[in-house]
Amino acid sequence: MKKISYLLSIIGLGVLAHAQEVEVSEPVSNDYNKWSIEANGGAVKARKAFAPGYYSETPSFFHADFGVRYMFNPKFGLKLDGGYDRIKEGEGVKNFKSNYYRVDLQGVVNVGRVLNFETWTNRLGLLAHGGAGISMMNNDATDGADGKLFKDNDNMANVMVGLTPQLRLTDRVVLTGDLSYIRNIRQNVTFDGTSETSGSGFGGEIWNATVGLTFYLGKNQKHADWVYEPTRSDLEDRISNIEQMLKDTDGDGVADYLDQEPDSAPGAVVDTKGVTIDHNGNGIPDNIEEYIKQNTGGNTTIVNDADFLEQMINSGIINVYFDYNSDKPYQQSVGGIKFVSEFLKAKPNAQIDILGFADPVGGDAFNKDLSRRRAENVKAILVSQGANASQLNTVAEGEDKEFKNSQVSSHQLARRVVFRVK
Repeated sequence: MKKISYLLSIIGLGVLAHAQEVEVSEPVSNDYNKWSIEANGGAVKARKAFAPGYYSETPSFFHADFGVRYMFNPKFGLKLDGGYDRIKEGEGVKNFKSNYYRVDLQGVVNVGRVLNFETWTNRLGLLAHGGAGISMMNNDATDGADGKLFKDNDNMANVMVGLTPQLRLTDRVVLTGDLSYIRNIRQNVTFDGTSETSGSGFGGEIWNATVGLTFYLGKNQKHADWVYEPTRSDLEDRISNIEQMLKDTDGDGVADYLDQEPDSAPGAVVDTKGVTIDHNGNGIPDNIEEYIKQNTGGNTTIVNDADFLEQMINSGIINVYFDYNSDKPYQQSVGGIKFVSEFLKAKPNAQIDILGFADPVGGDAFNKDLSRRRAENVKAILVSQGANASQLNTVAEGEDKEFKNSQVSSHQLARRVVFRVK
């Protein structure tokens, strides 16, 4: 009984302490359901309070219970429930059938939230419950026939504890199992109804093993059983961590946690990963300079060679990139546009397609319009650099299908404009 009392104490203290917990770590919101109803059925096994030579059937499938539960928060609650057990004779024992009824008020601890089940599952849960109540028992031989002592009901008190595994089927329905232990107090008659007990202290024991359903009530989508409720102290810690992550030590506009080159030189032009893209500051992106170096020995005056410029444009190395949901190009990526305008000056009859793309986020119509605006804005830059608008044809490609199932981190490469000499 010490173990039972200890478990009851833990459950009781947990329920009573919930108010203190709310004060210390105030929950952010209460937009979840708190009420539920529970119905279960299963097996019963009675022990100890029997006359010599009597014992109960193992198991007896004559148990049912029904309860109403209210959760103060995702960790602690109360429930009021009632149960019925038919306790009957075991094999080789004289016939007896006793009816046992109980009503209990119990504290509930959501073990799943206490132990942070949400870190590895959102479908399995576990509740612990314990409390006390009143019980009544009678025997089919209520008139005292067949040697039974039941001339009236045997009224008593009880204490109980239990564990309830949960399997969430939907946001409204949960399949449950339950194993509960009940200990009677001041039981006057044995379960078989043939002998008196001392009528004081602890009496018979009852074990219940059940399967049932829990139905959640309320207007909100989720019930407290499945809500991870961050506290204000949790949020303060997270904000502090985010502030640390967003620090920009080298001042290049890229947060440290994303910066692959955290010590860029002051004023350096960098890409979205913080990597310098124009180390010598001449306005020509490094990837284009590298292409020129590999194909011409590094002679940048080659820009006057129209054939080489066309080769560069169609090679795909000249790209203009954009931020998420933006039609304004990154300033550090527009240097290559100059090569396109130089080509158009050298080839006044050439035609160029300006192809705009969007990442996989968003609907088709939205991405189509965004990619069109990106292409139109790049066209405007070319015209401002002296290109003839009649040489330019904008094409709205919409979502770049090559990135449809890619990681979010690679979407930056999809938000771009490329060029094609026709």
